[in-house]
Amino acid sequence: MEVLDLARWQFGITTVYHFLMVPLTIGLSVLVAGMQTAWVRTGDVRYLKMTKFWGKLLLVNFAMGVVTGIVQEFQFGMNWSAYSRFVGDVFGAPLAMEGLVAFFVESTFLGLWIFGWDKLPKKVHLACAWAYSLATVASAYFILAANSWMQHPVGVEFVDGKPTMNSIWAVLTNNTALAAIPHTLAGAFSVAAAFLVGVAGWQLWRKRSEDDEHRAVWRSSLRLGGWTGVVAFAVLAITGDFQGKLMFEQQPMKMASAEALCHTEKPASFSILAIGDVRNANCEDVKTFSVPALLSFLAHNDFSTEVKGVENLVTEYQAKYGTNYPDDPQLGSLAGKPIDYVPSLPVTYWGFRAMIGFGAISAGIGLLALWLTRRGRIPGQRWFPWLVLGGIATPFIGNSAGWIFTEMGRQPFVVVPNPTGVDGVWMFTAQAVSKLSTGEVWTSLIALTTVYAVLGVVEVYLMRKYVRGGVDAVMPPKKPAPTSKNSDSEGGDGDDDALAFAY
Repeated sequence: MEVLDLARWQFGITTVYHFLMVPLTIGLSVLVAGMQTAWVRTGDVRYLKMTKFWGKLLLVNFAMGVVTGIVQEFQFGMNWSAYSRFVGDVFGAPLAMEGLVAFFVESTFLGLWIFGWDKLPKKVHLACAWAYSLATVASAYFILAANSWMQHPVGVEFVDGKPTMNSIWAVLTNNTALAAIPHTLAGAFSVAAAFLVGVAGWQLWRKRSEDDEHRAVWRSSLRLGGWTGVVAFAVLAITGDFQGKLMFEQQPMKMASAEALCHTEKPASFSILAIGDVRNANCEDVKTFSVPALLSFLAHNDFSTEVKGVENLVTEYQAKYGTNYPDDPQLGSLAGKPIDYVPSLPVTYWGFRAMIGFGAISAGIGLLALWLTRRGRIPGQRWFPWLVLGGIATPFIGNSAGWIFTEMGRQPFVVVPNPTGVDGVWMFTAQAVSKLSTGEVWTSLIALTTVYAVLGVVEVYLMRKYVRGGVDAVMPPKKPAPTSKNSDSEGGDGDDDALAFAY
């Protein structure tokens, strides 16, 4: 394998692995802050137990996310140094903001939240929860702003052969970023919702025949997860539609690849399912089940818009960006060779459908869980725990498929040309890789994959340990309730049961 292929595999493996932790951290941090808010406002010990239980799982996941995420930025210097030199003036700004502003705030207030349970006043401690959860969202914002610039470069001018930023505001308010942020956050809440439904549903079913003192915790958690998942899927559909319209304008090849649309159509049909080999750009052996004119509507809000196919777009791209790679030794075997402007059609076509399909399955499981637990019911069906536990994986798969589609759909570009932007601000992926030997990249690929596999085992072990232990595994030992009415730092506004815990 070439250095380029190995470097792409390494970045893909580590990034997809890291992103398994990211959406759960984002969604769960906000939901845990909401649980704690409910406890502070009502004094109901059920919400305290929910905060403690889900907060413990959040911390395990957050720690793994930090460890796996650090590697991502190092890779820009390891395997993608040519890319870093080209875009560093622009790309470094939002990444620095993420590290210096969002992550520092997030980690600081998370530390105060962890160690401040019995040291800070209730409302101050609650403020820490909201500070770190909102900082987590801000962190996602800056990362997505950086990624969106790669998808749609704005706010720059071309100076001495590379882009130079002339407006950080344009970078941070890039319409591609403003569409990606709510879509990504909705995906994160979908992941957290399925996690709540799966774990709480399993616990509720497991203790269905017992007089479990924590049953209210599991019912409330399950129903919170169910409603969150339904709302999140609705937001995903709305924001996804907006992203599709931007994709039609900014990356028409990606839209054509998502549909395996080989030939230009007017109006264009939306493919539900393809039978045959979608790898070939001529589509002669492919039959699709489609909805007439729907793709035109998704692209431009009408049923008559022309959507260009892969073959036609290849001709346009060759005229704009050349037919062959530069004859540069750094490009290895690709030097002087024809440029393949067509992304991997099986990945883009089926990845797009996996994203939508698994997202819908996740929301459907949440709806079913809500129905089965209505009016105080406890599900007794033997298939129920398997369904909700299996449902935890569905939004993870959907999120990963969506990002794989997004990143592979822009190939062969690492920085996609802006059709209305500054000429020259684009870069082929083959030009972005560092001058390394295949042995060097193989070494880092194997080492990082092995380390990540070990970390995966550790996370699964810890998650399983605390999930199986339930509320009792995360709550501190009970101690006698204080006799003084003024013992609570906020004037004793919680109930006696809540005060019996090490608040």
